[in-house]
Amino acid sequence: MSLCVSVGKIVLGAILVSAYGIVAGLLIMGVDRKLAARMQARIGPPLTQPFTDLRKLLVKQSIVPENAIPWLFNAAPLAALASSLVILLYLPVGPFAPVLGRFGDLVLVMYLLTVPALAFVAGGFSSGSPYATVGAQREMVTMISYEFPFAVAIIGVAWRLGIAGLATPFSLLTLTRVPIWSVVGPLGLIGALFLLVLVMLVIPGEVSRIPFDTPEAETELAGGLLLEYSGRNLALFTLSLGVKTIVMGSLTVAMFLPWNLSPLFHLGGIAALGLDLAFFAAKVFLILFLAVILLRVGVARFRINQVVSGYWMYLGAIGIFGLILLIADAGLAGVA
Repeated sequence: MSLCVSVGKIVLGAILVSAYGIVAGLLIMGVDRKLAARMQARIGPPLTQPFTDLRKLLVKQSIVPENAIPWLFNAAPLAALASSLVILLYLPVGPFAPVLGRFGDLVLVMYLLTVPALAFVAGGFSSGSPYATVGAQREMVTMISYEFPFAVAIIGVAWRLGIAGLATPFSLLTLTRVPIWSVVGPLGLIGALFLLVLVMLVIPGEVSRIPFDTPEAETELAGGLLLEYSGRNLALFTLSLGVKTIVMGSLTVAMFLPWNLSPLFHLGGIAALGLDLAFFAAKVFLILFLAVILLRVGVARFRINQVVSGYWMYLGAIGIFGLILLIADAGLAGVA
């Protein structure tokens, strides 16, 4: 009976978290377009425009190109959306622990984040279009580029928690209970800030947004790896990007801003849940506003060689410097 109850809770939690990821992903896309338009002195579409676009795509036919590999072409969008939703199950949502928190940690999340990108690559290569092939190649190069600084940030945070004596430093539950800021001194504080900035600059690369949207690059590749997609398949790819955006915002909050407000106001019950969920949503929005919306309005698209050099040389150097500061901080604290 207890096993059935546990499985039922996981299934219910997966359904609720998936619904949250889809709705929040579409909503943040609408907010993105509206705020970007306002900052460019335009009116912009309504906030519900992504929902309208999705509804239209879902009722349209998915056209498979003559030169495509049909089964892979149709499977790639489904794999992208499914893998993005699975990642969300390993992340805490405000006061709620991860649905699958006992079965994975930061290392697993980091590897799972490559699956949606690989699905995009597979879809681009399988379409038979030269533009999509170039976009898929760029997606592979971009993914290889941002994985290095992203891994440095994750390892740096987990290493500092491990040095502080925590038994499971890569666990997301550990990160939410013992924030990195509570175990570091002045040098470690600066180092953690560098890593926070680093992760925020990885987000637009992960979700293919300006200035790191070279795989799609409408003005160069006419849409790149999504050029041949339409109908339900395009809707699934669009949903996967929205969900992955929420995943990256939630992951950043879990790593660096895991606090809740209810303990501060001594609240409990439904009031505490509501306040903590609202605070969590505000933190995710702030991260995504700075990392996605503001950046894409203020910076032009990079060339693919600039993406590689930016992530490997400049952001990689920032990550290494932040890691050195954490190591120095641990040495001064006498725990290394």
